[in-house]
Amino acid sequence: MAATIRIQAEPFDLAAESEKLLEGRADIGALASFTGYVRDEDGRLSALELEHYPGMAEDEIGRVAAKAEARWELLGLTAIHRYGKLAPGDPIVLVIAAASHRRAAFEAAEFMMDYLKTRAPFWKKEHLKDGTTGGWVEAKDADDSALLRWEE
Repeated sequence: MAATIRIQAEPFDLAAESEKLLEGRADIGALASFTGYVRDEDGRLSALELEHYPGMAEDEIGRVAAKAEARWELLGLTAIHRYGKLAPGDPIVLVIAAASHRRAAFEAAEFMMDYLKTRAPFWKKEHLKDGTTGGWVEAKDADDSALLRWEE
């Protein structure tokens, strides 16, 4: 199974991506999906700008997807991450894991998100409603802690 990995500026369509995974398949018993959205950070954020190095981000996400495929019996995997300037409420990331059974689909999707939050090479800059920038967003300890459970 080859995972679908895309880095794109355009919005994605969860239903269309799910249909692509299911098309012509009768062996898939579970799809688990996660869609992340830009938060407004208590009403102070006007936009979140994401940058990446084309090629590098896809390669890293591909390496993480290969780990997920080795760990669970997946029948399909899609990871889409957006870049550019996104407004609060805009979808920013999508992960869909397909498997015969729900546990593998849930765990693989969660594994992918924990790695994407901590290891995917994206840089995020906050643009505030007062016209200033809030600087680059730092990694959070809680995200690193979430990742540790997969490394045991």
